[in-house]
Amino acid sequence: MSFSICSLKLLRQEKTKGQDFINEVATIGRIHHCNVVQLIGFTAEGSKRALVYEFMANGSLDKYIFSRQGSIPLSNHKLFEISLGVARGIEYLHQGCDMQILHFDIKPHNILLDENFCPKVSDFGLAKLYPANNNTVPLTMARGTMDTWLLNYFTKALEASLTKPMYIVLGCC
Repeated sequence: MSFSICSLKLLRQEKTKGQDFINEVATIGRIHHCNVVQLIGFTAEGSKRALVYEFMANGSLDKYIFSRQGSIPLSNHKLFEISLGVARGIEYLHQGCDMQILHFDIKPHNILLDENFCPKVSDFGLAKLYPANNNTVPLTMARGTMDTWLLNYFTKALEASLTKPMYIVLGCC
């Protein structure tokens, strides 16, 4: 018998009543990419729900870029490699699956790092699936953590094209 270390995500009571839980299991269960966290399984007993993921030894990216005392600083080269990995993961979600998967909550807290600091996109509770041949998604569908949506005033008038890559770079002062 062999055992592996895994990570358990317990879902809050309000998130266990259907849609967020179903979205996350259905979405991430079909994804297999080196830059997307791997869902190992899930459990549901009564109103208690949990997702089982591969273990990410170095935690989330936010603890490295929002420096705290005692955190290990990452070199510019390592940050560049992490950025490329995140971009590859997002590109796979948008164009590499049989469905387009829009995450809607990309932020440092949702980028996990394995023992080699390989980044993996995580937390698909807000993700939406779209047909692979879908060319546009109204930005009014956008949702997520408010600090990641600095451009929310423009969402009612704009649509994002999925036929060409679109990159929004947000800086933090």
